[in-house]
Amino acid sequence: MDDVVEMSREEFEAAVAEGLDQVPRELTRLMDNVVVLVEDDAPADDPELLGLYEGVPLTERGEAWAAGSLPDRITVYRHPTLAICDSVDDVAEEVAVTVVHEIAHHFGIDDDRLHELGWD
Repeated sequence: MDDVVEMSREEFEAAVAEGLDQVPRELTRLMDNVVVLVEDDAPADDPELLGLYEGVPLTERGEAWAAGSLPDRITVYRHPTLAICDSVDDVAEEVAVTVVHEIAHHFGIDDDRLHELGWD
């Protein structure tokens, strides 16, 4: 593997913001009680993880799901992403794919369906 792409946390956060900007407004308007975060390192039990959705997908929220619930979390991991990319452009593309992937989980779309749709 080539050298890790150098990108400051601020530059990476900007890439995540740009990835979010690429999501159609029709979808982002439907996102409910979700926050997007950047962390440097993935969890120790999955160090190559690029992103993670934690929460209750919209398709599973029933009457018991209350408006005071903690926000769902989408986390994009900087170091694993930089490690697999060859350029800043690669990082931007990978971050955009990761953001879409995790937002899909918020909408109740699982990994199998994402792969069927070509989001590998």
